[in-house]
Amino acid sequence: MQYAVPRHGVPSAAALRAWAGAGVSTIRIVGRREGRELNRRYRRRDYATNVLSFPYGRTGDVVLCHPVIAREARKQKKSLRAHYAHLVVHGVLHLRGHAHDDKASARRMEAREIRILRRFGFADPYTVE
Repeated sequence: MQYAVPRHGVPSAAALRAWAGAGVSTIRIVGRREGRELNRRYRRRDYATNVLSFPYGRTGDVVLCHPVIAREARKQKKSLRAHYAHLVVHGVLHLRGHAHDDKASARRMEAREIRILRRFGFADPYTVE
């Protein structure tokens, strides 16, 4: 677990590890500047994004941008904890080869996220109230 931002509001390391399960080497929580730089360098998109996955071998790293996640959670009227859980699961699924490049793959990935999150007691993250 790596923190490049203050831990205030960030779920515990134990919770993040539980949501990630096995196969994740590092979960790094970053600020907007580092999130933007990583997204620009590896995806050629010049903005901070909520989650980035870096697979290698049978494992990989997940990078979460706290300011983006906090803003999205407020906007979507979700708890910060639930949004973090969703994005950790989302990032890990990317590490395992899942994608959402087209409608069919997006539906499959979303269904898997919903099933996994339900096991942790979280509601469907795609339901808007």
